[in-house]
Amino acid sequence: MNIDKTIQTIVIEALKDLYQFEASENQVQLQSTRKDFEGDITLVVFPFLRFSKKSPETTAEELGNYLLKSVDLIENYNVIKGFLNLVISKEYWLHVLSEAFLTANYGVTAPSENSELVMVEYSSPNTNKPLHLGHIRNNLLGYSISEILKANGNKVVKTNIVNDRGIHICKSMYAWQKWGNGKTPENSGIKGDHLVGEFYVEFDKHYKAEIAELTEKGYSKEEAENQAPSIMGARELLRKWEAKDEETVALWKTMNEWVYDGFDITYKTLGVNFDKIYYESDTYLVGKEEVLRGLHEGLFYRKEDNSVWADLTKEGLDQKILLRNDGTSVYMTQDIGTAKMRFADYPIDKMIYVVGNEQNYHFQVLAILLDKLGFEWGKDLYHFSYGMVELPSGKMKSREGTVVDADDLVEEMVNVARNMSQELGKLDTLSEDEAEKTYQMIAMAALKYFILKVDPKKNMLFNPEESIDFNGNTGPFIQYTFARIQSVLRKAKENSIHIDPTLTSGSISQKEKDLLKRISQFPAVIKEAGDNYSPAVIANYCYELVKEYNQFYHDHSILAEPGEEIRNFRLVLSATVGNVIKTGMNMLGIEMPERM
Repeated sequence: MNIDKTIQTIVIEALKDLYQFEASENQVQLQSTRKDFEGDITLVVFPFLRFSKKSPETTAEELGNYLLKSVDLIENYNVIKGFLNLVISKEYWLHVLSEAFLTANYGVTAPSENSELVMVEYSSPNTNKPLHLGHIRNNLLGYSISEILKANGNKVVKTNIVNDRGIHICKSMYAWQKWGNGKTPENSGIKGDHLVGEFYVEFDKHYKAEIAELTEKGYSKEEAENQAPSIMGARELLRKWEAKDEETVALWKTMNEWVYDGFDITYKTLGVNFDKIYYESDTYLVGKEEVLRGLHEGLFYRKEDNSVWADLTKEGLDQKILLRNDGTSVYMTQDIGTAKMRFADYPIDKMIYVVGNEQNYHFQVLAILLDKLGFEWGKDLYHFSYGMVELPSGKMKSREGTVVDADDLVEEMVNVARNMSQELGKLDTLSEDEAEKTYQMIAMAALKYFILKVDPKKNMLFNPEESIDFNGNTGPFIQYTFARIQSVLRKAKENSIHIDPTLTSGSISQKEKDLLKRISQFPAVIKEAGDNYSPAVIANYCYELVKEYNQFYHDHSILAEPGEEIRNFRLVLSATVGNVIKTGMNMLGIEMPERM
């Protein structure tokens, strides 16, 4: 039962009966009553004065009387100027709690046969380097958005496009051929994606030295960049790969396998997964076919140097290259092919790309090109554009080896979680094995929550130490409160205290009522998070719920409460808060430890 909707509906009826005014839902403004006034929900009556033609106080009194007579859940009201404060009945709050306690996955809508199928693309790594902090934000956002969409009753396909071909991987391949000395993950003990990333950095180091040498000999910067031996070698490898040269393809497969093995470990650690993985090496040919069809149909044009372009000046954009003069494709070509393959593979109702805001232009162009090519779903593609992650030390650069590798960051987070937990004596009662698993859980909660609580559209600064604080708006703080609730429930069981969902309580305190209000809002919070594709909505709701619970816990006895009805009510309230926290945090991909 959504109390806001119920009151909204009755207010609309009241306005029609009292003042012959057909109000819309948007005109009925409800808000939580301020803590210094009696009441639970406040109706703002100022927008109705031109229809009532009465003072704010009189209008509020008339509406209050109407609601009191019409709705059982309202037991009283008071008027403060143009604000009608409604007092909700105790019976309603007990009903809310009982329903939330007894409903499995309270707030979550299960998908049906007619549910929309949403495909969410995230991760999209290159196979020339390990996943880094920027990829972590991408993966966590993509996974969480997928889980939130599921909780809103959608069918969801989580997908990944691996950029496994192109000049970037050829740079790592060239460096391995020139300076690798037969190094492999097995004989070096280096994780495969890290090893290939080292060769990418090695390439850049040699390439820069060659450019400097050529410019000293009188070459222009552009000439030096184009004629340096390393870049010419990498381009030659790309041409050989596209010509299916056996030796080149074999090396490409080998080095990519090293990377995939490394990625799989990182994905497992991050707790993210995919229902379907596409590879650019498969999709770019489909994209080339579509581009050549577009060329044949006069949608695109060929320049004198043999490259193929789209003219988007009529759309207010510029010229966009689709095939280079040597016939090799660009990212746009691959994305056209991937989109075509996906819509052939699945009956997708909505396609969401989780990609950073530096690619806003790319997806604007992609939608236009797909529409030009006659794909009716082209303009409906949704680019979930998010901000960049920076460290206190500044921006990261892959080529220069200054990125923060995801694996290194996770390891650092686990170490910080271990050190802080040991200093505070948080896990002293756990076995060594249980403690290690919990350190991992705390570390991942800290990382995920710190990233997901921020509005996705904003750039953010990531600080590992700040994220693991056991107080404040952090994942570990929420985990600790959940573990506290589980401890209370365990002790109740150990003392043979049965929890009865049939609720009665002599009175409900303000702190208890605040918690009940939060619980009643959870279904609407899930919907808001789904409508806005915003894990931050769920994250910050969980934090506010936990804050309310800790205030309640501080002020009220639970197990020591002598009154059986009140004790039972508080146990049901605690268990329900725990369930809601777990459901919400699961949507963020965060595990909840039973003990901390």
